[in-house]
Amino acid sequence: MKKLFIFLGAVLLLSGCGKNDDKALVKDLNKLVSDTKSYHMSATLEIYRNEEKYTYSVDSSYKDGNLFKVNLINQNNNHEQIILKNEEGVYVITHQSTQL
Repeated sequence: MKKLFIFLGAVLLLSGCGKNDDKALVKDLNKLVSDTKSYHMSATLEIYRNEEKYTYSVDSSYKDGNLFKVNLINQNNNHEQIILKNEEGVYVITHQSTQL
């Protein structure tokens, strides 16, 4: 994913110095995105609800063929959910912790 951002940054930087117009840049970017076979992304998601703030760690992976996995971990209580899409369907997996 870092390589993609570096490439996009380089394209944007060089497009300001070159002869490319907006249409050529958009065409190049669309080609880059359509040629992407897979990616992995990590991020932090913050959700505000009234006075409460929920923070999640998000890991997302995509593979050509419309296959993906999204892993969400609540930073407050370590509750984890996985959203998985494969050839068989879409699944939401929630880990249930048991206290002894």
